Amino acid sequence: MDILRFITAGSVDDGKSTLIGRLLYDSKSIMIDQLEAIEKQTKNREEGEIDLALLTDGLRAEREQGITIDVAYKYFATPKRKFIIADAPGHIQYTRNMVTGASNSDLIIILIDARNGVAEQTRRHSIIASLLNMPKVIVAINKMDLVDFSQDVYNNIVIEYANLAKALGLEDVTYIPISALNGDNIVEKSATLSWYEGESLLHLLETVELEKAINLNKARFPVQYVIRPQTEELHDYRGYAGKVISGIYKKGDAVTVLPSGATSTISAIETDGGKLADEIFAPQAAVLHLQDDIDISRGDVIVLNNDLPKTEKEIEVLLCWMDSKPLIPGNKYLLQINSTRVRSIVKDIEYRLDVNSLEKKYGPEQAGLNDIVKAVIKTAQPIVYDSYKNLRANGGAILIDETSNVTVGACMIQ
Repeated sequence: MDILRFITAGSVDDGKSTLIGRLLYDSKSIMIDQLEAIEKQTKNREEGEIDLALLTDGLRAEREQGITIDVAYKYFATPKRKFIIADAPGHIQYTRNMVTGASNSDLIIILIDARNGVAEQTRRHSIIASLLNMPKVIVAINKMDLVDFSQDVYNNIVIEYANLAKALGLEDVTYIPISALNGDNIVEKSATLSWYEGESLLHLLETVELEKAINLNKARFPVQYVIRPQTEELHDYRGYAGKVISGIYKKGDAVTVLPSGATSTISAIETDGGKLADEIFAPQAAVLHLQDDIDISRGDVIVLNNDLPKTEKEIEVLLCWMDSKPLIPGNKYLLQINSTRVRSIVKDIEYRLDVNSLEKKYGPEQAGLNDIVKAVIKTAQPIVYDSYKNLRANGGAILIDETSNVTVGACMIQ
């Protein structure tokens, strides 16, 4: 049974947490004791009603404020598929959390309040979905019960969002009218929305075809640890531990170690606590052994000779700034891509993207919280990378504040 990872995103109070609660509740994916706890916590409920949003708002402080401030993950399954759901915050100051959740998702559900139409956060989340190359987008137009289930309201929002999707290059977009509070079109088709000819949300999630999330063509193995026991019985043992982030490796393959460019051949492969294997593939963890004694350290990448990634000290990135302190050209940060962490400096900010007009504002002096910019970053040592568009697993990086160790930027390498 395959797994669909998806994220819900939208503006504040668009009903994301209620939607996820409704999916869990109506698909009977809630434990009895959990349901009883939610019933006790529900405030001002009528007989037989519960506050479904509490199923994802896990922190008491958040519930007391009536907002979601972190990405809440939930898991459930139907006979057809398993699901991992990320409920992203709606408040603009927590857009950075949405980036984190979306980067590992196969599909995004963008909620729109039928009363408000396409809002600024709708645009912001759609831009991020585009930058992250999200393969599938479902636009769920929620709270249809508050606009008398009007088909005209629904159609106008579809037209408005379709123009945005076209501008952003979002190609695989599905629209659905729902009422998360009442359960219309969530698990079962709604008789109230008889004019809607599509399927329910759960049916869409169960049947959507997943593109191969893991690339098995470009072989990339970032080294996490060099294992040298140096004991009497393992005197000559030298293994390179890590995770295959993409591609397939076989015993006997000719490989190149980057950034040094040294070459060798895979002499042995260990998996599952020392078991020997002839082949491994993403996303397996393994220990590789090479025929030649090469100087390899954490952060080096072992690749097959037939398809080499780029190795450079200067990169162009699309960057979502996640810190309250502004990003200013000349600022220094740690840049991390997989197991590689190097010192870096932001040389230039080429433009800032206006989330409302999608216009590129060239030559900004700085970037503020939640700004999306194109920047040039220079690193102290060469980094091994692919463009994010071609290989997400080796094209995403983060910027880290050297003093606080806080992640301040999410980068999509161009």
